[in-house]
Amino acid sequence: MDIAGSVSALVNSTNAQQLSVAVLKKALDSQTQAALSLIEAIPKPPSTAGLPPHVGRNINTTA
Repeated sequence: MDIAGSVSALVNSTNAQQLSVAVLKKALDSQTQAALSLIEAIPKPPSTAGLPPHVGRNINTTA
């Protein structure tokens, strides 16, 4: 039985899995940063401080 070959294959498999997980984590971090920058780029709504309190509460619709 080739124990050294089996151990070597197991170590290589474990290293490949660790590498895959590390690449996945980097990709997720990159996507997170991209999403945050898009969210921060959304313009702020205009101020409604000078409007009467009843404006914008109702939607008038007709069919």
